[in-house]
Amino acid sequence: MSADRDSPGPTPPHADPTKETPLAADETPRIRVEGLTKAFGDNRVLKGIDLTAAAGTSTVVIGPSGSGKTTVLRSLNVLDQPDAGLVAIDDVAIDFATLPPGRAGRAQVARLRAQSGMVFQSHHLFPHKSVLENVIEGPVVAQGRPREEAVADARQLLAQVGLTDKEDEHPFQLSGGQQQRVGIARALALKPQVVLFDEPTSALDPELVGEVLAVIRDLAEQGWTTVIVTHEIRFAEQVADQVLFLDGGVIVERGPAAQVIGDPQVERTQQFLQRILAP
Repeated sequence: MSADRDSPGPTPPHADPTKETPLAADETPRIRVEGLTKAFGDNRVLKGIDLTAAAGTSTVVIGPSGSGKTTVLRSLNVLDQPDAGLVAIDDVAIDFATLPPGRAGRAQVARLRAQSGMVFQSHHLFPHKSVLENVIEGPVVAQGRPREEAVADARQLLAQVGLTDKEDEHPFQLSGGQQQRVGIARALALKPQVVLFDEPTSALDPELVGEVLAVIRDLAEQGWTTVIVTHEIRFAEQVADQVLFLDGGVIVERGPAAQVIGDPQVERTQQFLQRILAP
């Protein structure tokens, strides 16, 4: 990480590792989540999640399978609608306990969803469209931007992710890592306030993981606000301004990577990391 994005020092031993560190007076949160809950049938996946993230920071969410990591991410983009709680990105906020039904509620959801771009585990590209067409689809169709403007932006983004020479190819002609980089360019093309990454390397062959992580690292260093769900713990150490460790639908520990990964204060976090990082 660049020097101007260094994380603060470890949380003092007496601090509660489940509580947030207050933002500085000049840090307006880009992301604010309060009391987020979600159940699927009888399964309470989220049990009251609170988090904030300042603009230009990277939040990395780690934890075992089934802990609620992806549901937190999908709640930010309202791909999974929370049962209760507040989600705000900049000045666009929804209190899901009081979300009105029908058209009014759908309009609020659309406004919030427009604040973020999502990068999925399995890129979800349109197989019948070229790389360039995949990237401009959202800006042109969903946002109504002029095609010429969208194409110019898309070419800049494809250069940024190292795919300048692939714009006329189709997804089946690309490697998994290249397809995922197209997915990243597609998310950025929407000009979101926040970029959400849902285990972006989990479907890749190990030899392709590095090229995708390098792009995400560059975005973090450029000042994009990101939330990343990942099992790549060493990557999290490098890129995270804050790390959240989830288990059982709650945040068990939070703080800078140097604390949560380097010197975890909670036994459950220690157990998880020992298992993940065991040689």
